[in-house]
Amino acid sequence: MSRIRTRAGTAAFAALALTGAACVGTAAAMPADMTPAATACSVDYTIQNQWDGGFTTAVTITNNSAALSGWNLTWSFSGDQKVSSGWNAQISQSGADVTAENETYNAALATGGTVSFGFNGTFSGTNTVPATFKLNGVTCNEDTTPPPGGGGGSTGSGTRVDNPYEGAKVYVNPEWSAHAAAEPGGDRVSNEPTGVWLDRIAAINGADGKMGLRDHLDAALQQGADLVQLVIYDLPGRDCAALASNGELGPDDIGKYESDFIDPIASILSDSKYANLRIVTTVELDSLPNLVTNTGSRATATAACDTMKANGNYIKGVGYALHKLGAIPNVYNYVDAGHHGWLGWDNNFDASAQVFKQAATAEGATVDDVQGFITNTANYSALKENNFSIDDTVNGTSVRQSKWIDWNRYTDELSYAQAMRKELVSVGFNSDIGMLIDTSRNGWGGAARPTGPGPTTSVDAYVDGGRYDRRIDIGNWCNQAGAGLGERPQASPAAGIDAYVWMKPPGESDGASKAIANDEGKGFDRMCDPTYTGNVRNNNHMSGALPDAPLAGHWFSAQFQQLMKNAYPPLS
Repeated sequence: MSRIRTRAGTAAFAALALTGAACVGTAAAMPADMTPAATACSVDYTIQNQWDGGFTTAVTITNNSAALSGWNLTWSFSGDQKVSSGWNAQISQSGADVTAENETYNAALATGGTVSFGFNGTFSGTNTVPATFKLNGVTCNEDTTPPPGGGGGSTGSGTRVDNPYEGAKVYVNPEWSAHAAAEPGGDRVSNEPTGVWLDRIAAINGADGKMGLRDHLDAALQQGADLVQLVIYDLPGRDCAALASNGELGPDDIGKYESDFIDPIASILSDSKYANLRIVTTVELDSLPNLVTNTGSRATATAACDTMKANGNYIKGVGYALHKLGAIPNVYNYVDAGHHGWLGWDNNFDASAQVFKQAATAEGATVDDVQGFITNTANYSALKENNFSIDDTVNGTSVRQSKWIDWNRYTDELSYAQAMRKELVSVGFNSDIGMLIDTSRNGWGGAARPTGPGPTTSVDAYVDGGRYDRRIDIGNWCNQAGAGLGERPQASPAAGIDAYVWMKPPGESDGASKAIANDEGKGFDRMCDPTYTGNVRNNNHMSGALPDAPLAGHWFSAQFQQLMKNAYPPLS
């Protein structure tokens, strides 16, 4: 008796040259310039395993027409195949004719929705894939209909839209949603869209019982979503200036990064089953900014970052990812651009834009592979400081001279993102690029939120009394005490900004408060320890981190409760 392959294994087995065909459906048979939206329905029929006299098949139906409250799929075998058992459908057979009908729990099939079932069968001779499938009497992979409504209807044509978020229904990760909804009051935000983090090779197919990439994409189709947000995050020598999110790949593992991480992701995203989804990829957080601020003769330099600058693998890895993913017509690449409290100083700002351009033109990539940039990912920088501006003076002293601003050019994330966009265009990026700002944890509401400017007794009192960002130091980044949910995800909120997003899922830890043994490649960073007195990167201040935090990416209930309590705008 064979083992039935899971969906995670389908991609590998689709390449097997089984008798007849290993994987046939509209996606495999259609020309590259067509999409499933041009058909009333599509069927992916995958022979997952075959042995002498038997086989296991998985079937996925995509409905591109009006929503159905019940469905049946019919086909005819060309040989002597017999269905012996099935799951997720009621399957009957008369001669060569087979009918699969819905179960009560999967009867509803929305426009753009998918449903999957499978069966075991027997055969002798050849096991040819059926030539024709009919969904409720309509021939799939053939009958043409207008694309269903929704923001993503144009992506399969190979023409990207200017702003993928405009008019799009964005995917809600059911795993994150379940965590949020389980918290008291969490149902107020549990239907918000968040990023799906691919932060190790095992995450592609699903690790530790979690959903893999195909699972998420299939769930997005089932939701009728137009857009899915992915975080691509597994560079060699990842996060060279911190330890909490160190990765699984060594500094020289660029070949493994390309073949075992980026290539499988690209293969899945290229599946025409997903051609009508707009897929936003946020590419390699923190990597390129580290090459600017944490190398060479700077006080913040680390040996690990010097190594990554010398071997060029951050540049190569990002370039390779942009090139491979950018070749897929419905993928929208956004490159990480740090945040204003990292790159807003004169000696960081221009240099960063140049490094971003270098990476975007490496390993076959071009600026056309970049749809925009994302700032403040997994960080806490306030979106807009309303109680002071960079041009203010107090008793003749510029706000830039305050200890908090410390000669930065920018007071908040919105002004930084808009200025960085202008700089990026000036160095050669396309004029229509857009910016994303992660607002998942930068609301800074609650009782500590200032209601007006600080006193004008000194520039420090003025800034500190009026600033929304209540961190001890702008360099603090791990599980910050007092933080709150920020602006809810929304498209086109400001000039040059494609969307406010929750790319970092609220409630997922930045790193453990103490060393925890794990097989995820995640180390212990003292910046996550609430007793830590700091280093040069945060001006030797206390870390401001919450206690009792789990490993990076793991659910942190206390943080989530704090984020809801201090949300701004407040939760109703």
